[in-house]
Amino acid sequence: MTPEVAVHGFPADNFTRSGSRGINLSRLSFGLELNEPATSNWTSGTSVKFENIRPVNNQGHSIARDHDGFPLTCSGNLHDNMIILKQESGYADVNDNSFLKVNFQMEQGLPLVPKSLTFNRVKCAVSKGIKLGPTFLVTSLTGGSIVGDMAPYQAFAIGGLGSVRGYGEGAVGSGRLCLIANCEYTIPLVKHLEGSIFMDCGSDLGSARHVPGNPALRQGKPGFGIGFGYGLHFNTDLGQIRVDYAMNAFNRKTIYFGINSSGGS
Repeated sequence: MTPEVAVHGFPADNFTRSGSRGINLSRLSFGLELNEPATSNWTSGTSVKFENIRPVNNQGHSIARDHDGFPLTCSGNLHDNMIILKQESGYADVNDNSFLKVNFQMEQGLPLVPKSLTFNRVKCAVSKGIKLGPTFLVTSLTGGSIVGDMAPYQAFAIGGLGSVRGYGEGAVGSGRLCLIANCEYTIPLVKHLEGSIFMDCGSDLGSARHVPGNPALRQGKPGFGIGFGYGLHFNTDLGQIRVDYAMNAFNRKTIYFGINSSGGS
């Protein structure tokens, strides 16, 4: 059971955080996953699972509608059922001077049980890193789309760490489509310590109005956001410790702390 703030939360403190409206998601799922042996630079995996999703309030009681009376599920009942076939493929080409990584995911909702959701959800992320002398430049682009049946909680949420820094989780917007771009330039300072400057931007491409109940528009989310800032990265044997200082388009600032287990760039 997890709080649902990315789609139904309200932006607070000039969009630097997302407040809860007392909506949580209880998920029960089971399935099978097959990971195929890696070939060259490619990896691939296939899974199929049954999932039951039930919105609940903070007291643990099932709810079907939000505070404004809009449905929280696609079925309009207290829960949604779905059987999901997922295909995921990855490509990675890494050397001392550059890297290229591609990740592609496709989920297909199968109509194999009564009232199960039928949909197609696609997400693709591409990142490229280039060494420029002692410095390193990383750019990435992520896009997604969902067509067919859809509950509000399935929308692509934009904003937050790993998306557009300077904004709360989902505070930029949520839609049937998303496009997120990130750019980070890293400069070595002293041994094990790096500095960086970065810029993130993301958009729902005007698709928020196509999410059932229009939760993003009702919460006043802009649908487009840009954040920029700088950070310090300390590389250790256990991973990379990061401190990022970000500012959003409303000149409000946020500090992020994190540990990247993969270490430095």
